[in-house]
Amino acid sequence: MSGRDFKIVCEVEPATRPDLMHVRHQIGSMSRVASSFLIPDNHIGRATVSSIAVAHEVALMGGDAIACLNARDRNVLGFRRDLLTAAAYGVRQFLFVYGDRPETGKRSDDLTVRSMLAEARRFEQSLGSVAGALSLGVSARPDGPVPGWKHDADALFVQVSFSVPELVAWREHVDFPGPVYAGVMAPPSATMARKLSADIPQLAVPAELIDALESDRDAGLDFACRMVSDVRDSGAFDGVHLIPVSRYREIAARLDPM
Repeated sequence: MSGRDFKIVCEVEPATRPDLMHVRHQIGSMSRVASSFLIPDNHIGRATVSSIAVAHEVALMGGDAIACLNARDRNVLGFRRDLLTAAAYGVRQFLFVYGDRPETGKRSDDLTVRSMLAEARRFEQSLGSVAGALSLGVSARPDGPVPGWKHDADALFVQVSFSVPELVAWREHVDFPGPVYAGVMAPPSATMARKLSADIPQLAVPAELIDALESDRDAGLDFACRMVSDVRDSGAFDGVHLIPVSRYREIAARLDPM
């Protein structure tokens, strides 16, 4: 795969207050390296401005946006409402995820990623040209087979990994018809890396990277940029799903020459 075909999908830190200035600043900073922007949905169990509304805002700024929708916070009727709202706003690209555990309260059990995918396909067929063609992505873990039903999706977003060789080895055994994006994160601090490792064991940050972050705040930034380059050079993936966290200015500046 040529570098020209390689896509960088940049995740945006969502707004937790009714003010999109910070979101707009991220879009402006990363637009020179981002092929598109992924808008999280109630990130890590906290209420945020609707991913559909932010995706519409990104489009108004001239960017290409993917709205993330999680199964955790909605029932079937709420999901249908979101699909209608997205159609009204011209939002056509989605990533469906199960959702992190909420900080308070209980999760809804009405939806799964599989049922969201099926419901969205029914919605697409029922409205036809009114809704327009949808692009539906789902997530996948980089340590096992991809269930057959996920092949009904248009794109696969692989969970964050910290090892390119392991990602490439996994990809060699996955036959997926659409684009596959490798998850890359730039941990901003040792404290954040430890919390991530404790809260989500499958996303555990390597001990050597945590140690490096103790003495060099740019260690996570360096690691992520190097990993983006290595994933691209491997030719195994169509792009990366890049999570710059708070270092979006610096990571945009470093990846710009790519």
